[in-house]
Amino acid sequence: MSINIITIGKKHEPWITEGLDRYQKRLQKPYDVKWVLLPHSSLEGTQARQEESERIVQKLGKAEYVVLLDEIGKNLSSPELGAMLDTQFGRGSVTLVIGGAYGVTRELQQRADLVWSLSRLVFPHQLVRLLLIEQLYRAQEIQKGGKYHHI
Repeated sequence: MSINIITIGKKHEPWITEGLDRYQKRLQKPYDVKWVLLPHSSLEGTQARQEESERIVQKLGKAEYVVLLDEIGKNLSSPELGAMLDTQFGRGSVTLVIGGAYGVTRELQQRADLVWSLSRLVFPHQLVRLLLIEQLYRAQEIQKGGKYHHI
């Protein structure tokens, strides 16, 4: 088992890649990450949202626990994130979804087992990737009792 991250957008910018690599090298099973980057839609607005959401749904397995990142989602503390992930690892795969610039459809929101907000602020998608991988590393360290997270 591992964590799949499905995201809409272009290849990681070099400065993002450096940060992702830093944290990804530290991750250990079941916190190892596989990235699935899907291209932006050539459409705009509702049509882009629909097309991108359909492509995301096609990548989801029926038994996967799906966490959708969205600013309207539930706020979790880092310890809560770690506990949730550990619970889900015992049940199967975990997939995290970062939608496109126009968001995702209601159908994809309903498919998600959890809609999670990193913040009520809106961040660029590339930065969300970096914040996410750091939080996954932090969750791993919390769950194994490491010293990275200080309470």
